[in-house]
Amino acid sequence: MTLSICTAQLNFVVGDMPGNAQKIIAAAREAHAQGARLLLTPELAICGYAAEDLFLRHAFLAACDDAVKTVARETAGLRGLAIVLGHPQKQAPDDPAFSPCLNAASVLRHGQIEQTYAKCELPNYQVFDERRYFVAGQSPCVFEVEGVRVGVLVCEDAWFAAPARAAAQAGAQLLAVINASPFHLGKSAEREQTMRERVAETGLPLVYAHLVGGQDEVVFEGRSFALNADGSVAGRAPGFEEKLVFARIHEAQEAIKIEAEVAPERSLEADLWDALVLGVRDYVRKNGFPGALLGLSGGIDSALVLAIAVDALGADKVRTVMMPSPYTADISWIDARDMAERMGVRHDEIAIAPQFETFKAALASQFAGLPEDTTEENLQARIRGTLLMALSNKFGAIVLTTGNKSEMATGYCTLYGDMAGGFAPIKDVAKTRVFDLARWRNAHDPYGTGTNPIPERIITRPPSAELRPDQKDQDSLPAYEVLDAIVARYMENDEPIESIIAAGFERADVERVTRLIKLNEYKRRQAPVGVRVTRRSFGKDWRYPITSQFRA
Repeated sequence: MTLSICTAQLNFVVGDMPGNAQKIIAAAREAHAQGARLLLTPELAICGYAAEDLFLRHAFLAACDDAVKTVARETAGLRGLAIVLGHPQKQAPDDPAFSPCLNAASVLRHGQIEQTYAKCELPNYQVFDERRYFVAGQSPCVFEVEGVRVGVLVCEDAWFAAPARAAAQAGAQLLAVINASPFHLGKSAEREQTMRERVAETGLPLVYAHLVGGQDEVVFEGRSFALNADGSVAGRAPGFEEKLVFARIHEAQEAIKIEAEVAPERSLEADLWDALVLGVRDYVRKNGFPGALLGLSGGIDSALVLAIAVDALGADKVRTVMMPSPYTADISWIDARDMAERMGVRHDEIAIAPQFETFKAALASQFAGLPEDTTEENLQARIRGTLLMALSNKFGAIVLTTGNKSEMATGYCTLYGDMAGGFAPIKDVAKTRVFDLARWRNAHDPYGTGTNPIPERIITRPPSAELRPDQKDQDSLPAYEVLDAIVARYMENDEPIESIIAAGFERADVERVTRLIKLNEYKRRQAPVGVRVTRRSFGKDWRYPITSQFRA
């Protein structure tokens, strides 16, 4: 008994059912030509993940049904090939009070739908909201292909013991898990370990088919894999790229064994870089922007965003603008110009001093007798935001904002100023990790766009917004090592304030940071979407009221 399995680790576009169907059909034809008799597609492959409230629209579900029929019809001639296809399936009446559909996996063979399995465990945490859209399934699905009985699971089902156990009790010899599981740092290792637990409980080998690509704020890293019944890794696909992954199943000493290529494990920095690059590339590409532009200040954050953007889009699709104010140090525009040259992008310089003086003159009678303060600082940031958005409107390129997670947490950013833009690549990257990533990128060139792109002085000089004389970030904030640790404990891990203090942090710092997190919720609600790379980002998995008197 021998079975060749192909995992279609593909990048789909939400709502492009015809395009997604054609991509699956092409994968099926290629897999069949190479001898595969089982093709696994990712969770909800036919419509892309996650379609959110599109699942509540009956026309959307009807289009998904049509695409499923197209795949079945167009692959009917691939004799002996079984396709496990992820798709939503309408279930409830035409009444908005009912969850309208199943998160389904159908077995297609010879132009027919042989069986349909409905996801049993519906996650409702972090970025997931599946109970809003889906009805939970109740029954296992086991089918036979080339003498092997395959049990189907959908994503969250494999994070619990019961669905896998039910498949085993129904006669499965192999578990096939189709998935759309969003990336965060360390998630790949967690995922493999959890699947190892399912293998240990059932005694069955497992193949894990995973989505790849960026969708709004979430990224799926692919890295599909296979485990033998003893829990050993039998195969692992590369991460962050589309690939048809093949594995051979055969019987050895009365046990099913899997053979496949095993991609090496990688560093957290390499994974993080690839996630940020893929998130930017897919957001720009899937939304039809011709390119990107950003304000290049000579500081570390904009330098990192530029390097990400060039790796994601290519130098010819990235433009930078330096907008010096009266408080901009000479080394800032020198370093910005240096980096733009290293990266090979178009770089322009537009001084904002004239506009700044015009604004101050227009407001002089209103501000008479009052000292300069953050008002004048914010004016400079908003002038820059206006200029960038004007360039975006004129040329169509999306503005990439350059704020990091530390700034998003504490509100160290200006509404309609440096927050103005369409996408925030490092919104979920803490300032300390920004420095780490800059050093990593200078030492590595994963996309062949140039080594050592970030001038060393940008990395080593103290960070500053340069909106007043001799300004430094630490004038207003605790040291970033302290700030980021408090944010991680309080915001990402939900630790209480007293627990953080007990861990050795100064009470004044903890009180200050957590107060800033609460006060700046209104800013974050108006920030652009950005790539999620941690267990909890300021996005779908952070849902706090703006108006509230409670602080944990």
